[in-house]
Amino acid sequence: MGGRTKDPRSSTWNFWGITGSICRMSQAGPRSNQKHGFPWLRASVFVVVLAGVILPFTPPGEKILRGAKNLIRPPVPAAPTVDEEDLERQLEARLRKEFEEDLEKQLAEFKKQAAAEAKRKAETPAEPAPLPPISSHTAASGGDVRTLRSGIPFKTEVKVEKGGIASKERKAGESYTAEYTLTVRVPEPSKTLAELHTVNPRLSKLLPGLPAMLEKPEVSRWFYALYENKTGRLKQDATRLNELLTKHNFYDCETILNLKHPQSGRKVFLLQAEMDVVSDGSDGDRLATMPDEIVNSTHYQPFTSYGWPKKTKTPNPMVAGWEKRLAGAKVELAASGTTADRKVWLRDRIQYLQRGIDDMKGRSFLIADYDPFIVIPVNLLTANDPFAPKVGDYAVVAHGDKLYPAIVGDGGPTFKVGEASLRMAKQINPRASSYSRPESDLVVTYVVFPGSREETKGPPDYEKWRTRCEELLKECGGLGEGVELHRWENLLPDPAPVVPEGSPAPVAPGAPPAGQGGAEGGR
Repeated sequence: MGGRTKDPRSSTWNFWGITGSICRMSQAGPRSNQKHGFPWLRASVFVVVLAGVILPFTPPGEKILRGAKNLIRPPVPAAPTVDEEDLERQLEARLRKEFEEDLEKQLAEFKKQAAAEAKRKAETPAEPAPLPPISSHTAASGGDVRTLRSGIPFKTEVKVEKGGIASKERKAGESYTAEYTLTVRVPEPSKTLAELHTVNPRLSKLLPGLPAMLEKPEVSRWFYALYENKTGRLKQDATRLNELLTKHNFYDCETILNLKHPQSGRKVFLLQAEMDVVSDGSDGDRLATMPDEIVNSTHYQPFTSYGWPKKTKTPNPMVAGWEKRLAGAKVELAASGTTADRKVWLRDRIQYLQRGIDDMKGRSFLIADYDPFIVIPVNLLTANDPFAPKVGDYAVVAHGDKLYPAIVGDGGPTFKVGEASLRMAKQINPRASSYSRPESDLVVTYVVFPGSREETKGPPDYEKWRTRCEELLKECGGLGEGVELHRWENLLPDPAPVVPEGSPAPVAPGAPPAGQGGAEGGR
């Protein structure tokens, strides 16, 4: 009895057998229903209830039940990936940095205006000279044309008209108005080899496979999205009379193309722009110390979108500065004189600093001073687009007659393109710095290979990067005659030797080994 397994179909057969019996009862002779009619309603209810009890234990019923549970139960949200966490952290850090820099600019402008007003009052004579009498309005219309700091020609005109009495004009909506029109022409992307050669005439000699890929060029949707983001930012700032995006930064992208090699099918994301500088990143495993002005800076970002688990116990040098800021924020939060609004800001700041410290204790990042990488707008890095670059994808930067291997290492703002690490910038122009771009003209070509990133991220291996970029270029026609990829040198200082736990302390030069000469030295 214990060895037999129950046939799962037996419940089904019992169910249909009972149902059949009831049906046969309904077909019995007239004698069975002489006094009362057959109870059809009760029998139907009995069949339905019985089916509801038995059906879940049959194979079809189990499938139906599982389907119903799946419909009722909410889907389990997917856990964020490491890439998503890195990008979210990087985006938050950049937004905070932009906000703090904007606040500093506004405070500096306010102080400047206050100082100018104080100087004007100090220079005003105590008794101004008498003015000639005025019997009628002498105010007249006029204007001016000047070029703003942003490079935008700014035409102004004040129109003066004669009105009624002041008490009425104060209430009239049309008595005091201003109209502000900003005219912007959005550029068209370059699509032909001739147009690309206006940026760099050597491109086809550096990359002989480029002409074949340009036979069927496709303008990336991100070119139009970029300029849509730029104009959106202009509209927002113009409405608030804020400082506008400069003319130089508005026209920072020549083209973005989706290309595919006709033979290999290798996809290429081609971007032509200038080159701005990013100087972020930190890694205690490879660089245990950093200058105090960086460690204690409130603007330096120790993270990059490309990161990996720490390999050693050497602390990130930026942790000390962040812990100092965290302690200061906690002291200010506990102070009795801190306002309620300030406390709200401090609590948010404390959470942000603590998350950053935890990240730096567990992960390492690229270092812009030493590692060659490029920056791509963060909305591309998160896009579901087969041509859009992702963090870690291999890339080649073309400038002049040189080709530089790199990776996509960081995410940037959605309204600008053309950024690279300080290491890359200095290689292109030795005078480049964190405050000076290496190339202000639209003469830099960024070639990214979508889908080429490694499955597992790790510390930079420059020679591996170079080899992999060369392999990817071979899939797109290879290198031109006599052209070689730049070979990056490791400029990082040699790390201190790791002493295993339990090992004796190293002996100083000239000192006797442990256990020799100790007694004599103590006499």
